[in-house]
Amino acid sequence: MNTKRKVPLCVTLVLLVAAIGSCIFGATRGEMKTVYRKAANICMECIGIG
Repeated sequence: MNTKRKVPLCVTLVLLVAAIGSCIFGATRGEMKTVYRKAANICMECIGIG
């Protein structure tokens, strides 16, 4: 079995930190409520309730 990494570990860690940072930044701005509201509206439209 080939165990070589295609992406260096440092790149993976930088992207992970950036993703977590973006999630925290969005949560502090109140974006979670906006995303949830849009998702709920889309789901209601898809199943024919809204």
